[in-house]
Amino acid sequence: MPSSHPPPENHSFSGKIGKKAHRKLKARHSQKSVWFAVGMFGMVGWAVTLPTLMGLGLGIWLDRRDQGQYSWTLMLLVLGLGLGCWNAWYWVTKESRHD
Repeated sequence: MPSSHPPPENHSFSGKIGKKAHRKLKARHSQKSVWFAVGMFGMVGWAVTLPTLMGLGLGIWLDRRDQGQYSWTLMLLVLGLGLGCWNAWYWVTKESRHD
């Protein structure tokens, strides 16, 4: 006698399709404007730029005070850039989860 319940594979597939359809409908009815995208783009830019420039400035200051074997400017520039990229990733994923 055939079972009236669909196999688990079909159930998970239909669930995925339902989630995608719901997400598309939600995006279509979203009230966000172009200005939201411009604001997000600006926020991501500043989230990367500020730590990078702060690392650069601190590195230049340290190099002027201490003429060591290693370049503080280069090390802190890379550290600031890495921190800025992590910061931007954090805010974008937080905003993505919020929707």
